[in-house]
Amino acid sequence: MTKHALSKIEAARPQIRMIDSEADTLTELTLQKQRDSIRLYELLLDEIDRATICSRADMPSHVVTMGSEVTFLDEKTGAERTVRIVYPGDADIAAGRMSILTPVGAGLIGLGVGQSINWPDRGGAEHRLTIIAVRQQ
Repeated sequence: MTKHALSKIEAARPQIRMIDSEADTLTELTLQKQRDSIRLYELLLDEIDRATICSRADMPSHVVTMGSEVTFLDEKTGAERTVRIVYPGDADIAAGRMSILTPVGAGLIGLGVGQSINWPDRGGAEHRLTIIAVRQQ
């Protein structure tokens, strides 16, 4: 991807928020797993770097955090899905638990209801993901 293309993607990304302790844990997880899929982990680290970090108490309930159940629309495919964003050890896509270390999981974290992001899938094709609803545990 060219620098111009990256700049265009970065300029189109909405403001996101992350809980302080989750940002720290995600950074550690990402650094540990980085060699597995460098592009995905670079994207997630970039998201953590650009996030407004706050405490859990200050996090609005409409924002996707770890453990949130999120309903989103993939505007490219028209598919609407509801998943819970979890750490890798708790992931079970058949049960609706999506790892934060998947392309979609990494793209959704920190977004609020109504926000959209252009985000690549595993093959590199870009999808526009829009948050429809968020439910906290």
